[in-house]
Amino acid sequence: MDSQFSHDTFIHPGKVSGVSGDSVIVTLDQNVHCDSCRIKSACGMSESRSKEIEVSNSAEPFSMNEDVNVVIRKDLGLKAVFWAYVFPFILLISVLLVSSIFLSEWQAGLLALGVLVPYYIMLHYLDSFFRKKFEISILKLT
Repeated sequence: MDSQFSHDTFIHPGKVSGVSGDSVIVTLDQNVHCDSCRIKSACGMSESRSKEIEVSNSAEPFSMNEDVNVVIRKDLGLKAVFWAYVFPFILLISVLLVSSIFLSEWQAGLLALGVLVPYYIMLHYLDSFFRKKFEISILKLT
């Protein structure tokens, strides 16, 4: 099976490893197509044999050990990289540059690092918002 579903989505085969309420836990096995993929280091799928992801359940019922396909939009990866790496870097550098005008070097450095703590705490509390924005879908194999 080709791992590319269309031009804007990727599909990974997986197996249902848990069902709890409105979510399904899917274990993604390493895809054989990962070896030839140009962006395998960014995806993270090539680094281990299996990964578990939690997917919001659709109206379809799923059972344990059922083979499924996980459909992931390409733009979700770029959004995730932005919120996890790019924006914190911009925040860190901005605070460092502005605070170095008013504070000594070591104080500006500590303040720049310290501003990341509330940022990541805020990300933690906005978990439900990001779960809606980063929606991943699963399809039953027929």
